[in-house]
Amino acid sequence: MRALQFTAYGGPEVLEWAEAPAPHAGLGQIRIAVRAASVNPIDWKTFAGALSGGQPMAGTGYLGYDAAGVVDEVGEGVAGVSAGDEVLGRGQNTQAEYAVLDSWAVKPPSIDWAVAAAAGVAGETSERGLRLLGVKPGDTIFVDGGAGGVGAAAVQMAVAAGARVIASSSEANHDYLREIGATPVRYGEGVAARVRAAAGGPVDAVFDVAGKTPAEDLISLAPEASQVVTIANFAAGQAGARVTGGGADSHPMQALAQVAGLLAQNKLVIKVQTFPFDRAADAYRISQGGHVRGKLVLIP
Repeated sequence: MRALQFTAYGGPEVLEWAEAPAPHAGLGQIRIAVRAASVNPIDWKTFAGALSGGQPMAGTGYLGYDAAGVVDEVGEGVAGVSAGDEVLGRGQNTQAEYAVLDSWAVKPPSIDWAVAAAAGVAGETSERGLRLLGVKPGDTIFVDGGAGGVGAAAVQMAVAAGARVIASSSEANHDYLREIGATPVRYGEGVAARVRAAAGGPVDAVFDVAGKTPAEDLISLAPEASQVVTIANFAAGQAGARVTGGGADSHPMQALAQVAGLLAQNKLVIKVQTFPFDRAADAYRISQGGHVRGKLVLIP
């Protein structure tokens, strides 16, 4: 099979769509023939060497944490899914012709492959953040970075939960934020004051998906520091905010089932821009630019 891969750290130019060993489903896993796989910032941080701890590249690196496709292999201990089923889910090394998933949900028939592929990481991360914040009907939540993949999913999932949402972005994305149900504010210096003005005071919770606003500013908006959750500012914990990267916080099968349901009901709409796998470098250059609206998706 072919897979997106790299043998040296660097920019998108190090990527190659080339032959690779085919994976197989292990205990509690399924394998899919990939129809689409999405791009996430952790992918370009990986091939740039940002997660290497300063160690030199060893062997071949592979990319991808979510995808959608057709089940063709079911591992031991897995029930409720069979070869031929169409699913979306999360795994590792998903930017390939075949990929193994650790968590999944049935793909709604009405949902395009690219949209389904884009839902895994963004949907699970959003579900986790909103659950940790205890967002409930009538709450007002501020999503810092509302136009990107995770941010847009979080906005819509909060709206679906009955919350009022204020979200930050560049002014170019304000109409998009209104379209998905949020009150937009301009990101950057002074954003806390703009959020207070839009909310008419403090908010009930803050979900930081961008990591660009000082933690103290975000905490000033919330009733207490623990009502700020971030996935992007790992120093924010020192100020009392909660940092989540998954692990014990994550309930992926539950999250993906919820995401699939919202997609089927059109309560979650994901804007996607697609690229063939052999043009993956172009997608990653856009991702590294930091002003993506929605999700970038690769198609075999």
